[in-house]
Amino acid sequence: MRRRLLAVLMVLMGAAALLLCLPLADAYARGRTEHLLLQRRSEAARFADLADRMRTDADRSELSAEIRRYTQLYGTGVVVVDTTGATVARSGAGPAADAADARNRALTGRSTDRLPTVRPWGPSTVVLAEPVGRDERVSGAVLMAVPTDAARRDVTVRWSLIAAGAAAAFAAAALVAAGIARWLMRPVLDLDRAVEGLTAGSLQARAVSGTGPPELRRLRRHFNTMAEAMADSIGRQRDFVADASHQLRNPLATLVLRLENVEPHIAPGPGRAEHTGALDEAERLEELLDGLLALARVESGTGELTDQDVSRAVRERVTAWTPVFGHAGLELTAPGLPEGLRARALPDAAGRILDAVLDNAVKFVPRDGRVEVRATRGADGTAVVRVADDGPGVPEDQLPLLLRRFMRAPEHQNVPGSGLGLAIADEIARISGGRLDVSGNTPHGMVVELRLPAP
Repeated sequence: MRRRLLAVLMVLMGAAALLLCLPLADAYARGRTEHLLLQRRSEAARFADLADRMRTDADRSELSAEIRRYTQLYGTGVVVVDTTGATVARSGAGPAADAADARNRALTGRSTDRLPTVRPWGPSTVVLAEPVGRDERVSGAVLMAVPTDAARRDVTVRWSLIAAGAAAAFAAAALVAAGIARWLMRPVLDLDRAVEGLTAGSLQARAVSGTGPPELRRLRRHFNTMAEAMADSIGRQRDFVADASHQLRNPLATLVLRLENVEPHIAPGPGRAEHTGALDEAERLEELLDGLLALARVESGTGELTDQDVSRAVRERVTAWTPVFGHAGLELTAPGLPEGLRARALPDAAGRILDAVLDNAVKFVPRDGRVEVRATRGADGTAVVRVADDGPGVPEDQLPLLLRRFMRAPEHQNVPGSGLGLAIADEIARISGGRLDVSGNTPHGMVVELRLPAP
């Protein structure tokens, strides 16, 4: 956004510089042209006066000598004509054929009052005419082909100075605009970083920039107040879940122990079956409390992100789970695990997430099924761990629900577990800056893919 703001400011300043410099440059060119006209017109008037007083051959010789010296001095071609257009006196290269309009105006008693504006690229010569005599006594005209080299040189120098001044002013304005853009955008970028941190789960993220306009400083204060209130609210909720889970575990453990102690004293029959069901429900409740406590610890985000060896974590977890899969009649393979695959995440994030995914596979993949674990480096540098099975899978419309808390498919309600495993794994991945994706496998089964950011 700062680049866009700076680009807009630069365009506006460039347009302002052009709007100021172009009229100034054009005004100087016109003024220099006017000066040239007045300067040469006075000399043409002097030649016209000499031609008007010309009566004898001596006067004609004097006029010719005068215009010859003038041509030698200034390089200007001068032609004196009578009312019929015949040449009376001439020196140098006279006006071109297109000077007929100026000559006709002069023969009607009108002097040249305007010249083409002299600019660096031309014209190379201009023509002006002065009548000989006045009113009804006009007896001819003086035509002058005036070179514009000096005038064009002056215009070029002045335009160069104007352009240099405009460039310097534009550069100074650009520096000021860059400072203004930085001053305006620093609190906005700071707020953006704070929002990004809150979105990533860092409840300690705050906007710290104290610069910028008063409105943005006030927005920063309001944002920090909102973040404090939100962090306090979420913290109280997590503390309640953690405290409740922790406090309930002790009496629940006591209840399970008493139920187990009572079992030998129950006679076989319906009472023994009811007792077994109650013990199973108590143990299931204990698992649920353990899951809630683990989820609250993960959501608290107390762990710092560290660099870790994903290859080693995957290899260790596959080795640890292989006997469990063998006992369940399942095949667990990990072909071609690479070396040196590293990521930056919560401590042992890859191992903890893989434990949750493999635990789900043991529970839901039928006997004689196959589970394959692969680890690769993604195109964007992320560490990718992919777990694919050939089990029955999950309907496609239920895939997005698998990462929700307590989510259990209707046909799996009797499978042991709390429904928090993948939810906890997804939370660990999210806090680590990665993500956990669930999709269907071909021709059947499910694929869980973990992506962790590169160190």
